[in-house]
Amino acid sequence: MKRILMTMAAALSVAFAGDALAQKYPDRPVSVTVAYSAGGATDFQARIVTMVAGNAQYLGQPIVIINKPGAGGKVGWNHFASKAKTDGYELAAYNVPHFIAQSIKFKTKYNINNLEPIANWGADPAVFVVGKDSPFNSVADVVKFAKANPGKVTVSGAGLFVGHHIAFLQIQKETGVKLSYVPHKGGAPALKSVIGGQVMAGVNNLSDAFRSRSNLKILGIADNQRDKEFLPDVPTFKEQGFNVDDSSVNFRGIMVRKGTPKEVIDVLAAKVPEMFKNARVAKQMKNGGSPLRVLNRDQVKKMWKERQAFLTELLKGL
Repeated sequence: MKRILMTMAAALSVAFAGDALAQKYPDRPVSVTVAYSAGGATDFQARIVTMVAGNAQYLGQPIVIINKPGAGGKVGWNHFASKAKTDGYELAAYNVPHFIAQSIKFKTKYNINNLEPIANWGADPAVFVVGKDSPFNSVADVVKFAKANPGKVTVSGAGLFVGHHIAFLQIQKETGVKLSYVPHKGGAPALKSVIGGQVMAGVNNLSDAFRSRSNLKILGIADNQRDKEFLPDVPTFKEQGFNVDDSSVNFRGIMVRKGTPKEVIDVLAAKVPEMFKNARVAKQMKNGGSPLRVLNRDQVKKMWKERQAFLTELLKGL
């Protein structure tokens, strides 16, 4: 009987401690690591979707963005997965397919098993771009030149086995031409290299390209349908006769390390998706050409598992 009472007391103590933690959290600012450079799509969007975090109906505390770019996200995510605290005050932005594809192709410290999703804020298709003064006016123009000049078409992107690189590999495979991929530390420097003429073309995010569209020609979207809201006149690769699907669409959201207390995860899982749906956030995202796609924790867990299986198979053929 004494043992039973002691067990019940211990259980109650844990429950009360959990309740107290949930009521207290967060009581100071929270950080979100962005594994890409400042000014790129992930950084730009992360700052928008977290700008109302300090409102009482959300977290009641501000969110601070910390940039840790390098190696297509590997530097920031390796640091986060191995060094970040599990107290709920150090979060990170995820990019899918990026971190999943990298964990499949490289020996990383991160994978879907040691990270916990909180919520997804957007889904950004890859687009194929050239500078505004480029002689290319369609994907077919690029393919024709590349067939006559194998390997001469240089194409920038935000690192290896990120959405940009996956789209590049699909484009190269489906067009049957040899292109040269030039990885950068993020979408912003990759796009600058297109605008500045350091490369002949680039694969980038729709949102980044939309904001820089006066300096670019956007020749194709790597998705199953056109983007009717932001780029209604830009055809998909499929419309142009190349079977490039939505495998590279960049899902973005917030995650924590495995081991973060359930009570903290529950608070974040309840508040963060609602924060993403805020009217000011939606307006700013639209103004920046950034498609919103809010998914809750359960939906993201399902998406991660599906993408893990899908990318494992896809990358075998690329």
